[in-house]
Amino acid sequence: MRRTTVLRTALSGGLLVSAATLGLTQAAADEAPLNATVSRAPASSALISAMRHDLGLTEQQATARLADETAARGVERTARRAAGTSYGGSWFDARSGRLVVALTKAAAREAVEATGARVTLVKHSQRQLDATMARIDALGAPAGVGSWHVDPKAGSVVINVVSAHKNDNDVQKFLARARTSGPVTVRQTDKAPTTFAAGTVGGDPYYTGNVRCSIGFSVYGGFVTAGHCAQPGAGVSGWDHSYIGNFQGSSFPDNDYAWVNVGSGWWTVPVVLGWGTVSDQLVRGSGEAPIGASICRSGSTSHWHCGNVLAKNETVNYSQGAVHQMTKTSVCAEPGDSGGSFISGDQAQGVTSGGWGNCTSGGETWYQPVNEILNRYGLTLHTA
Repeated sequence: MRRTTVLRTALSGGLLVSAATLGLTQAAADEAPLNATVSRAPASSALISAMRHDLGLTEQQATARLADETAARGVERTARRAAGTSYGGSWFDARSGRLVVALTKAAAREAVEATGARVTLVKHSQRQLDATMARIDALGAPAGVGSWHVDPKAGSVVINVVSAHKNDNDVQKFLARARTSGPVTVRQTDKAPTTFAAGTVGGDPYYTGNVRCSIGFSVYGGFVTAGHCAQPGAGVSGWDHSYIGNFQGSSFPDNDYAWVNVGSGWWTVPVVLGWGTVSDQLVRGSGEAPIGASICRSGSTSHWHCGNVLAKNETVNYSQGAVHQMTKTSVCAEPGDSGGSFISGDQAQGVTSGGWGNCTSGGETWYQPVNEILNRYGLTLHTA
């Protein structure tokens, strides 16, 4: 589908729109950059329409949920500080419209509840779960293991095993070693994750060699995208095949993020394409959405789709190697969507990495958080 709005007409003359962001694996990435803001602006009618379609919500429910999620983003950081060392993770509960914070000690309950969050008591702290995650990351997983992540609801590290390989000797050995690392829960998945890059086909976005990927969120001086799309130095052309710039930095596997400089008549704007499904969305910051929040994705193949945040800090075991600190969502994606934007309301979340399934039968997709890449490369998100 070609661009049809006034903004898109400008794009056909050489305007670069970016659509997603990426990740890093340091503690500094847990905090948003200084330009990460949380907007109070009302949601567009098109965004509400997309949430009604993909999440099965009424207009009133979608509007209320966005308001609740905005409030939860503000509560999460304050509640985590109030919890101190007893913090066991948090998630957004769509049914109550509130943030839920897990605590290992009841003594912190009053201080956390004063922030507006609900409290539930758990056995393991976030620090303990993160330590378990790190030990499992160091093991090296066989192909039959799809991914693993810290799950604050389960109070453990959840390991997803591909059903067809659950009885493989190397998988069973991996699980046995993982269980000695700390609290572990094993679940089964039907599909192994793959990246969403594609050969050159018709559509929008950018090209490098014979690979088509999707532009991520604009930053000053360029845009961010997925690292598996190209190596540093690779040339990039736009949807019209005119030269844009080059990959200035790229990491994959271990991470899956990159950034591209912009020149040759192209420039950046704080916009995510709605592809006619919704209006083009302004980006106003990068406040991190909690687990359970609604989230939408824009990509050059399957365009605009929405879902929910399912998990954070998940290690995804691609055939090329493991990628760490990913966020898992129920949003579908397809080849060519790699690097595209994940956005919650008007807040940039991350760049599309990979997943399983498609947008006909459904699936799951992972992204690397945007604030990680901004911190890693010293970039500033272009916001409205």
